[in-house]
Amino acid sequence: MNSYKNPLEERYSSEEMLFNFSHNNKFQNWRKLWIALAEIEKDLGLEITDEQIAELKANAENIDYEKAAEYEKKFRHDVMAHVHAYGDVAPSAKGIIHLGATSAFVGDNTDLIQIRDGLLILKKKLVNVMKNLADFAIQYKDLPTLGFTHFQPAQLTTVGKRATLWLQSLVLDIEELDFFLETLRFRGVKGTTGTAASFLELFNGDYSKVKHLDKELSKRFGFEKVFGVSGQTYDRKIDAKVVALLGNIAQSAHKFTNDLRLLQNLKEIEEPFEKNQIGSSAMAYKRNPMRSERIGALAKYVMSLTTSSAMVASTQWFERTLDDSANKRLTIPQAFLAVDAILLIWNNIMNGIVVYPNRINKHIMEELPFMATEYIIMEEVKAGGDRQEIHEVIRVHSMEASKQVKVEGKENDLIERILNDHSLKLDKSKLKEVLDPKNFIGFAPIQTEEFIKNEVQPIIDQNKDLIGLEADLKV
Repeated sequence: MNSYKNPLEERYSSEEMLFNFSHNNKFQNWRKLWIALAEIEKDLGLEITDEQIAELKANAENIDYEKAAEYEKKFRHDVMAHVHAYGDVAPSAKGIIHLGATSAFVGDNTDLIQIRDGLLILKKKLVNVMKNLADFAIQYKDLPTLGFTHFQPAQLTTVGKRATLWLQSLVLDIEELDFFLETLRFRGVKGTTGTAASFLELFNGDYSKVKHLDKELSKRFGFEKVFGVSGQTYDRKIDAKVVALLGNIAQSAHKFTNDLRLLQNLKEIEEPFEKNQIGSSAMAYKRNPMRSERIGALAKYVMSLTTSSAMVASTQWFERTLDDSANKRLTIPQAFLAVDAILLIWNNIMNGIVVYPNRINKHIMEELPFMATEYIIMEEVKAGGDRQEIHEVIRVHSMEASKQVKVEGKENDLIERILNDHSLKLDKSKLKEVLDPKNFIGFAPIQTEEFIKNEVQPIIDQNKDLIGLEADLKV
């Protein structure tokens, strides 16, 4: 308890994402890369024996971290530390580990594996959020609610239609995520400055063997696309792009939680509140939106990291500099861990979200009389009235009704005022029929249905094997 612990590990992120960026996963991938390198080099004619490869495979998971730490303190080089630690447990293969490669061979290729696998973990959670939101949208597609512009009451929409706005952001995010995965390139085998000079020596100038090594190794690790050129490292714009993608998901989540927190203040929709949950240590009645606030806090952090990765990508010198390394160790894993937590919490919210239709209707009826004034003016004109005179009559009644609400704290009595105004000629019984909130929601229900059917459901169907997720919170 006397040293710092990362809250992303202790409080928020899933075990699968924590494993993806764990020491075991990282350094076992290093050893898998060394084994694959040796196997392909052997196939291409280098003097590497089956026994050496067998010993490497037998000790792939036999990692002495204490020994590696001792070597790193001695060499001040993490890759060479692990080369020596691996050689200690696979002595017959010690001389052929990392043959012809540079540090970025294991470092960068493993980073790309973790980025790819991390995005696949996030995609499952993202698809489940979309499924939950789509179900919610369809369930409430017909339920009228106040729309807001500038957080001021505007024309009506529906609860379901509003949910499609949250979904639209996620459609853009998953399209970007899929495109990133489709176009992600492996670094492969490129050498110290990207010229593969060491392999020119190993293969006696046979460039076709170098190309085969590069392509075959990349394919073994699930990458069809390989960087055609590089310096020592893969282009750091990859890091900037993936963190920007994660930042976009964070933006979508934050927008959702902003809206939900406002709706919870209005007592129209609430995030889950468990039986024994405490909202405030002082105010026992409070039901704070802690899940939404937690998403907001994590989302702000992720969005701040996008600048960090952009600065790294833009300030690399020539074939490489090492001022990216410490930054990458912090930024990439933590951005993934934070978005992983965000999506877990979002799924948790959707699994227990609560809607209060009566409260929603109460707010509608407080504002609907004002929204009906345009209809009243038109009906009066149809009955032969003067548009400007009618507008003035309605304006005066509206101001008085507004005073009743704001100054006197009473109910909105605009409709009663209009009904009792004998100078107006409109059909009073028809006016009451018009004041059904569903007459003011436009095409919201059908827009919701079409959007889910045409844009969201195809994504869900394409990823139906990802549906189903435990979304319990750690704390």
